[in-house]
Amino acid sequence: MSVSTAGTGAAPCRFAHYFAICGLDTETGLEADELAALYQWLEADLRGNEPDSATKGENFDQSPLRRTFKSKILAHYPETVEWNPFDQDAVNMLCMPRGLSFCTQADRREPAFHSFIITREDGSRSYGFVQTFYEEVTSGPVRAAMQTLHHMHQAERAPPSSSSSSSSMDSLASSLEDGGGGGGGGVDPPPSGGGYDASRDTLYVTKALCLLAPVPFMTACRRFLAQLLRAVTAPEPPPLPLESYVHNVLYEVPLPAPGRSLRFHGVYEPVVCQRPGPGELPLADYPLGDAFALLGVENLLQLYTCTLLEMQLLLYSQDYQRLMTVAEGVTSLLFPFQWQHVYVPILPPSLLHFLDAPVPYLMGLQSREGADRSKLELPQEANLCFVDIDNHRIELPEDFPQLPNMAEFREEISDVLRQYGISPNGGGEEDGRNGNLAREEQEVMERLQGNATLERLQALTRRTGVTVAGVDGGASRTPEEEEELSNAKLSVQLREVFAGRFTAMFSDYEAFVIHSPDLESWLSSREHMHNFDKASFLSDQPEPYLPFLSHFIETQMFATFIDNKIMSQWEAKEPLLRVFDARIDKARLYNVRAPSLRSSNYQRCTRLKEAGECTVCVLNCVGGATRGDFACRPQAIEQRLLKVDHTALHPHLLDMKIGEGRYQRGFFPKLQAAVLNTGPTNNRSVPPSTTPGCLATPNSMAFWEWDNASPPPFKPPKKSASASCLRYMQEARGLGKRQPKLSDLSPAVIAQTNCKFVEGLLKECRMKTKRMLVEKLGREAVELGHGGEASITGLEENTLIASLCDLLERIWSHGLQNKQGKSALWSHLLHYQGREERLETQQGELPASGPERRKSETSVGLPYLPVSVLQDMRHIQSMSEIKTDVGRARAWLRLSLEKKLLSQHLKMLLSRQGLTKKLYKRYAFLRCEEEKEQFLFHLLSLNAVDYFCFTCVFTTIMIPYRAVIIPIKKLSNTMTTSNPWVCVSGELGDSGVMQIPKNVLEMTFDCQNLGKLTSTQLGHDNAGLLAKWLVDCVMVRNEITGHTYKFPCGRWLGRGVDDGSLERVLIGELLVPGAEEDSGRGSRTPELQRSPSQTRRSSIMGGRGGKLTSGQIQETIGEAVNNIIKHFHKPEKERGSLTILLCGENGLVGALEQFFHHGFKSARLFQKTVFVWDFIEKAVAYMESCDQMGDLQETPEPLGLTCHSLCRYANAINSTRRSIGKDGKFQLLVCLGARDHLMDQWLPLLVECPVLQRMYDDSALLRDRTTVNTLIGVLETLHHFHITLEASLVKGVDL
Repeated sequence: MSVSTAGTGAAPCRFAHYFAICGLDTETGLEADELAALYQWLEADLRGNEPDSATKGENFDQSPLRRTFKSKILAHYPETVEWNPFDQDAVNMLCMPRGLSFCTQADRREPAFHSFIITREDGSRSYGFVQTFYEEVTSGPVRAAMQTLHHMHQAERAPPSSSSSSSSMDSLASSLEDGGGGGGGGVDPPPSGGGYDASRDTLYVTKALCLLAPVPFMTACRRFLAQLLRAVTAPEPPPLPLESYVHNVLYEVPLPAPGRSLRFHGVYEPVVCQRPGPGELPLADYPLGDAFALLGVENLLQLYTCTLLEMQLLLYSQDYQRLMTVAEGVTSLLFPFQWQHVYVPILPPSLLHFLDAPVPYLMGLQSREGADRSKLELPQEANLCFVDIDNHRIELPEDFPQLPNMAEFREEISDVLRQYGISPNGGGEEDGRNGNLAREEQEVMERLQGNATLERLQALTRRTGVTVAGVDGGASRTPEEEEELSNAKLSVQLREVFAGRFTAMFSDYEAFVIHSPDLESWLSSREHMHNFDKASFLSDQPEPYLPFLSHFIETQMFATFIDNKIMSQWEAKEPLLRVFDARIDKARLYNVRAPSLRSSNYQRCTRLKEAGECTVCVLNCVGGATRGDFACRPQAIEQRLLKVDHTALHPHLLDMKIGEGRYQRGFFPKLQAAVLNTGPTNNRSVPPSTTPGCLATPNSMAFWEWDNASPPPFKPPKKSASASCLRYMQEARGLGKRQPKLSDLSPAVIAQTNCKFVEGLLKECRMKTKRMLVEKLGREAVELGHGGEASITGLEENTLIASLCDLLERIWSHGLQNKQGKSALWSHLLHYQGREERLETQQGELPASGPERRKSETSVGLPYLPVSVLQDMRHIQSMSEIKTDVGRARAWLRLSLEKKLLSQHLKMLLSRQGLTKKLYKRYAFLRCEEEKEQFLFHLLSLNAVDYFCFTCVFTTIMIPYRAVIIPIKKLSNTMTTSNPWVCVSGELGDSGVMQIPKNVLEMTFDCQNLGKLTSTQLGHDNAGLLAKWLVDCVMVRNEITGHTYKFPCGRWLGRGVDDGSLERVLIGELLVPGAEEDSGRGSRTPELQRSPSQTRRSSIMGGRGGKLTSGQIQETIGEAVNNIIKHFHKPEKERGSLTILLCGENGLVGALEQFFHHGFKSARLFQKTVFVWDFIEKAVAYMESCDQMGDLQETPEPLGLTCHSLCRYANAINSTRRSIGKDGKFQLLVCLGARDHLMDQWLPLLVECPVLQRMYDDSALLRDRTTVNTLIGVLETLHHFHITLEASLVKGVDL
C-alpha cells in the first residue's frame, strides 16, 4: 500500500513509528518455530551429521503446552516508513523471543511488559515496547491440532536418545530449556502439568501489542500500552474505537522538543513525557534505581568497570525487562562515551550462536525458573562478565583494574540511594526512608511549615491553578506519577555522580588530542597515525589512576570519542561531546589549575548540592525564573512534568467502516488498516512553518495546543559533513560490522557472519602486533641515542600485552566444539600435552620435534637448555601461585613472548591438525588455513624486540638459576684451593651469599624471582696454597625464561696480586642468541652495561689500546651523569638498576677513574703498581696530620667539615672487613660520595692537597682548575636526586 508524503516525510518527528500485533496466525495454524529448527540444523551440521537428519522442531517427548511454536506479525501500521523500514523478522523475534506460549484456564495468565532494541547497520536504534497477554483460542483447527499433539505426546513419552558428542552450544541450549519450553514475550510459561483436553479445557495463547519508537520513552509507552490492554479486558467498550488511539499515537503525537514536555492522551488517562534540554544528560528513561536495587552498588560498579573496559558481558534473568533495565542502565552511565560493540539486551534462544562471537558484546539471556547455573556452559568465559540478575550475583574476569577511588565512589552512590529509600546492598531491600522526596527536600519542607510566605504562595497557586514544586506537596499527582518522578530524579542524580567522575578524570583531555590540519589527510592516514598522546596523558595522571586509565584509553569507545573530537573541527559537535565539553568549560571557571598539579583525592559531585538547593530556589523564583535556570539540575525534570509545555491533539473519531472491529471483551480486535496505514493529509489548525531541520516540525501530522506558551525552539540546520567523513564514521567505528542482524538467519548468512568474525580477528591481530612493535621500537630508538621521546611506558606496554592475551583467548574460543574449563587456550594445551605424553610413553623418549629443540643461549660454559611447548607448560604448572586456567594460559603466553617463541609454540600446537579438527568446528578461526598463517606471521614479527613481560609480572615465583664460573684457561691457575662464594643480584632482590663447592665451577640454585639480573659478587676466603684465582667471567641463566647474563671479570682475586681484592662486584650484560640459532631474534633492546674488564684497565693504565684524550674523558663523564639524570626522570617502576649506571663499563665510577688516571704517575716502582686509591690514602693521611697540627682550624668551617667527612669515609672503607681491593675501595668511595652528594665537595680538597703535585704530571686534568670546576658543576646536578645503593655495594660499611 502506498504511503502519503506526509506520512513519511515527517517520520523523524513522530513519537512512534509503528504499532504491531504479534501472535498466533489462525490461518496457518500451529507451526514449529523455524528458528529453533534452524538452530538444530546448524548444530547437526557443525557436529558432522547430515543436516537432513536434524529434527524440524518436533519434540513429542515434551508436552505441547510447553513446546515452541512460531509466532507471526499479524498486523503492523503503517506499512513502512521511508527512512526506517519495518523489520518484520526482528520485531517478531523480539516481541516473542521464545515463540507462542499456550496454557489452559487452570494456569495463571498474568500480562507482562518488556522492551527491546533493534540496532540497524548504521548504528542507529529503534526501541520496541511490548505488552503481552493471554487471549482465548477460538479456532477449531488449532484446538484440534493441540489435542492431536497431546495424544502423540502421551503415546511417545520415550526418553530422548543421547548423542555421543555434544557441543558447548548443545549444553547451553539444554540448560536454557530446563524446566520447560518457551514463554511468549516475557510472560512466564505456565506449569501445564495436567495436559490439554479440548472437551473440558479452554485454550489460551499469548498475543503481543508492540509500539516502535525512535526515542526510548519507556514509561510513556508502557502506560499507553497498559491502557490499550485495559480497554480490551474491561467490561465496557472504550470511549472511542481502538483505531482512534493507535492513529493518534502514530500520526498526531510529535516528539517533544529538547527541554520541553508533552502531554498526549491514552484510552483513559493522559500520558506525559519529557526530553532533556541541550545542556543536560541525554534521555535515559529506564529507572537506574531499579538496576541498583537488583544488583547492589558493588556488583553494578563491577559490571560498569567491565563495560568501560569492553569485556564480554552476559546478563542472565528470567525477566526480559530486567535484562533491558540493567543493560540500558549501565550503558547510560558511560557518558560521555558510548558502547561501540554488539548490543543485544534480549537474545532469543534461537540465536545462541551469537555467544560464540569472538568480540566484545553486551547480551541478555533469559533463564528458566529453577535452572542450574552450573549447567550453563558458555562458549567462552576467559574474558566474560556473567551477571545473574535474579540471584544478585556476578562472576568477573580475572586480573582487570578497578575504578580509581572505588571506596569513596561507592559511598557517594550509596548516599544517593539511601536518600530515595534504596538499600546499597541490592536484592530489593528498602532503606525505610521516604522514597518520594530526597532527604534535603524533606528537611527544607519541614523547616518551612507554618511560614506565612509559603501559605500565601500556596493560596496563590490554588487560585491560579499553577503547580509549583514543593508548594502543594504533590497532592495533584497520582501515586504512579509520584513514582515516575522519583525514579527520574534518582536516575539523574546517579548519572550526575558518574558523569562527574569522568569530568574530573578527563578535564584536560583536549590538551593531548593531536589535531590534523585538514579532513582528507586525516582520513587517509587515520590507521597509521596517533590522534591522542597517550604517554603524555598518563604521565599527567595520579599514579593510583594509571592501571585503569592505561586500559581504558585503549578501548574502542575512547577512540571513537577522540575521533568525534577531531571531526568537530569540520562538522557540528556530536551531542554527548558538546555536553561534556560544556561541563569541562564550566568546571574550569571554578577550578583553575595547572595540568601537572593533579591530585588523586576524591571530590564529590557538586551538582548534587545544587540539586538539593533547587527546592528553595523554586520558592524564591516563582514568577521570575525561566526554564533555563534549571537546565542542568535534576529538578528540571520535575519542572517540565509539573507544568507541561505542549499538549498533542486528542484522539478523535476516524472515517471508518461501520461494523468492523466490534468490541468483544478479552479479544484484541482486528484493526482497520485503511485508516491506520496513512496519516491525516489536511489540517488547517497547524501553525505554518517551513523551517528545515526542526525537531518538532508543525506539519500535517503534528497538532499542537500551545497552552499559551511559545512554540518549541527550532534546531538550526546542522553543518553538513563531507561524504568521506560520513563514510569514515561508519567504517572506522565498525558499528554495522559488529552488530549482528536478527532478520536474516539463513545458514549462508551465519557462515558469512563467521567469516567476518575471522577477518575481524585477523585485522585486530595485525593492528595489535603492529602497535606493540612500533611503540617498542620507538622506545628502543630513544635508548640507543636517537632523537625524540619514548612513546610508550612500562604500564602501557603491559596493557598492550594483556590486550594481546585477551585477543588470543578470544581466537581460541571461536568455534569451540566442547568447552572444558574457562580458558580455551589452556584446554587446547592440555589436550596437546596429553597427546604428546602418551607418545612419549609409547616411544620411551621425547617425540621428535625438530623446531622445538634449540641450542643453549650461549656456546660457552652452559649446557643446552631444552625448549618445547611441553617444557614451558610444565614450568607454568609447577607454579603454585597461579590458581586458575585463565591465569596459567596468560602466564604461558607471556613466557613464550619473552622467550621469542610465541609464534613457534603456537605453530607447533596447531600443527596437530587432527587435534584441532576434534576441538574446533569448521568455521573456527584456527581451521582457516590462510588466516592462520597470516596470524602466526604477525606474531612472529614480535621477535624483533625484547619483552620481559613474564619476569616483570610474576615477581613472587620461585625460579631455578644456573651459574657457571669461567676461569682464564690459558693460564695455570684455573682452580683454587680457597672456598669461593657468589651472590647474584637483580632488580627485585638478591640471592644471598652462596658457597660454591671446591673444584666445582657450576651450580644451580632456586630463588625468588630476581627480575633482570644486574650484578654478581664473586669472592673467596684466601685459604690454601693456591688461593689466587684468575676469573674470566661468570655466566648466570634463568632456567625458565632462558635469559643468560654474562658478568665479565678478567682480573685476579687474591692477596699480593693485581689490587689485592678477594671479592669483586661484576656488572652483567644480557647475551643475545646467535644468528645461527634463531634468525628471527636478531633485533633486540640495547645491551646492559657490564663491569669493567682487564682490557679496559689496561687502556686506562696506558697499556693496550692507548690512553683516552682529555676531551674523550670529559665527554664520558658527561654521558655517565646524563644517564643517571635520565634514570630519575623515568617513572619509578621503570627505572631499573642504578648500579649499572654507577659501576658499569660506561658508568660514573669508570668515568671518574679515567679522570683520576689522566696524568697519574703510575709507573712501576720496584715492581709495585700504584693505584688511584694510593693517592686518596696519602691525601687523607696529609689532611689528618694537618688536623693534628691544628692547620685545619684556620680554614673556613665548611671546608674543615668537608675534610673531616672525606677522612671519615676513607677510613671507614679501609677498616671494613671486606677484601675488595684498591679499585673496589675507590669504587665504593665514588658510590658513597654520589649517594651523599659529597663528591663535588671532596674534589677541591684533593686539588689543593700537596700530594697531588708529587703523584700527577703538570698536564693532568686534576691539576687543571678550569676542568675541575667544570667537573664540580656537572656533579652538582646530581644533588636533585635521591640515590639509593644496592646492599651488595655498601655491605660492611656503616656510614
